[in-house]
Amino acid sequence: MDTIVINGGKRLSGTSATGGAKNAALPLLFATLLADGQYCFRNVPRLQDIESTILLLEHLDTRVERSGDTLRVYSGGCLHRDAPYDIVRKMRASILCLGPLLARHGRARVSLPGGCAIGTRPINLHIEALQQMGAEIEIEHGDVVARAKRLHGACIVFENATVGGTENLMMAAALAQGSTVLENAAKEPEIVDLADCLVKMGARIEGAGSSVIEIEGVDSLRPCDHTVIPDRIEAGTLLVAGAITGGDVRVNHCVPGHIDALVQRMVEAGFRIDAGSDWVRVLPCDDWRGVDASTAPYPGFPTDLQAQFMALMTIARGTSVITERIFENRFMHVQELVRMGANITPKTQVAVVRGKPGCLNGAPVMATDLRASASLVLAGLAAEGETIVNRIYHLDRGYEKLEAKLKKLGADIERRPA
Repeated sequence: MDTIVINGGKRLSGTSATGGAKNAALPLLFATLLADGQYCFRNVPRLQDIESTILLLEHLDTRVERSGDTLRVYSGGCLHRDAPYDIVRKMRASILCLGPLLARHGRARVSLPGGCAIGTRPINLHIEALQQMGAEIEIEHGDVVARAKRLHGACIVFENATVGGTENLMMAAALAQGSTVLENAAKEPEIVDLADCLVKMGARIEGAGSSVIEIEGVDSLRPCDHTVIPDRIEAGTLLVAGAITGGDVRVNHCVPGHIDALVQRMVEAGFRIDAGSDWVRVLPCDDWRGVDASTAPYPGFPTDLQAQFMALMTIARGTSVITERIFENRFMHVQELVRMGANITPKTQVAVVRGKPGCLNGAPVMATDLRASASLVLAGLAAEGETIVNRIYHLDRGYEKLEAKLKKLGADIERRPA
């Protein structure tokens, strides 16, 4: 199993760029199940979750070809309408094939999904909403088994704003009979990107990016070409990498507005941030103060940047309180940061970080999930001595060659094969 080894203390400097957003690319790929033909997706990152999705699509009789960051998807036939456990267990987003398969073919069998162990992340919201649209759904031997002659429109009110649920229902409703209204819908940029692609395919969707999305079902859709939006979480991670080392780092190919919540907290902490239409830059700062952050659905502070921001706060001046309101088990990185010298007291949903400049020291640490692994890499950049990050397969699920990008910025970092 590969490890990442970091010798900390290097001030990062230079320019980097984000790749395509994993969390946008995944639902886009599943949308190809809605219509036969050839699709072309550009700016698709080369990540483990993308590869797992390709495996699942190929199982569903779809052919996928990659050239650089371009994927050509040839959808047709779909003789199989099941998503087996040996593929689905690797990635929670696999549940996104449920809506398209059910809407297009009238039946689907999808194993209950896997992915990072950072909370229950129940799919009951997906199931209940599809049942409102006329689906008959049962859980059999660990599989979600769904049937419907044709889904019909419905007014669906999500109990909690759910990104995956909004995506699944938006795809299903695109081919349903009649109008569907999604209330308390997720507002994330990835939702808007999926809606833009579905509209290119012939779907009739209004309101994506707001809390109310209206979909008028159509009889059929068509393939399209689409460019995946930049990854806002990678942009934020690279920005924090510059900040935590007191460096000067510019991140290109991003949408600064997508990380407003992070930038606001960093400015409050004392960092100077410049931004243009498609870039953001953190300027050198050797003394910043602790500030509080509370995760919330977009446009609030992203849960996927909570661990990285906590690493930044460990060497701030003063105390900060980090509140996790999205997932109930997303402080597993705290123990590893404490191993490196951080002073953090975690509770169920709150972690008190007593920042102290220069407190981090290199140590062997273990990644527990995707974003936790990124926080440990960032802490290693600022720590004195050598940090060895184990179980970095988590990192590879969501970051394409992060260590190479950091090395280009001046980090002393390398990947060591098992």
